[in-house]
Amino acid sequence: MYNTLLALHSLTRWLVLGSMAFALFRAYRGRLLKKSFSKTDNIARIVSATAAHVQLVLGVTLYFISPIVDYFLHNFSTAVHERSIRFFGMEHITMMLIAITLVTIGSAKAKRKPADQQKFKTMAIWYTIAFVIIFLSIPWSFSPFTSRPNFRPL
Repeated sequence: MYNTLLALHSLTRWLVLGSMAFALFRAYRGRLLKKSFSKTDNIARIVSATAAHVQLVLGVTLYFISPIVDYFLHNFSTAVHERSIRFFGMEHITMMLIAITLVTIGSAKAKRKPADQQKFKTMAIWYTIAFVIIFLSIPWSFSPFTSRPNFRPL
């Protein structure tokens, strides 16, 4: 079960990044070109927030069954000094929870804005901050901090 969830979590990251990049593209495009907030823009907002929440559920589930996190929690005083263990036991989950909170707030605020330009601006600001946090908190294969494969087999 752990390996399957890990592979799904790894795969879903691409859905989150892609949908957020598309939502950001729509937000900046709409803001800069003074477009009206269309159905496509709203769908991009909803899909990106939903993908992020699905990823959150997978991630939190993994957190509770991960042998790395189990080691981190049961050997905190030594594990906190091991970069890779600390990353998954503390840093990754903290930053991702912050990012998903920002996506949720940004999506809700954008939805409630009365003017189209306000919707685009709100989405652009909140989603950009969340996107940067997410991107920096992913254990990329090229990361000097904690390296994991970009694609995991199921």
